[in-house]
Amino acid sequence: MHTAERETPMPVNVSEQQFASLVEQAIASLPDEFRAKLDNVSVEVQPLPSPEMLRVAVPRPCRRERLLGLYHGVPLTKKTVWAPYDWPEQIFLFQRNIEDVCDSPEQIVAQVRRTVLHEIGHHFGMSEEDLDELGYA
Repeated sequence: MHTAERETPMPVNVSEQQFASLVEQAIASLPDEFRAKLDNVSVEVQPLPSPEMLRVAVPRPCRRERLLGLYHGVPLTKKTVWAPYDWPEQIFLFQRNIEDVCDSPEQIVAQVRRTVLHEIGHHFGMSEEDLDELGYA
């Protein structure tokens, strides 16, 4: 998930522990049947995406956008018995970028939840267009 940069950012910062707690709360709020399908998904908070993550995730015309989260793996809809799970699926959340697009603690809470749901949506096979229609783009 990414968003355009604001012209006059006024970021709000939270501690790493607070941010991790918001991520845990977003995941815990999912219905049991969805959480059960996340057993092989690791969720990692990083300050910022690596240059390699940016190269892979953000198309060249959108380089000014901030990457808020990233799903790395094979969506459940594309898994087969012939394609075993080699690595755990991964969701990355980028704390500083999320903070940079928020103006209040309440916006951070909402943006963390939106980003978590967006990346989990990719795990379930949803496209950017699908997520946009649901309000998670």
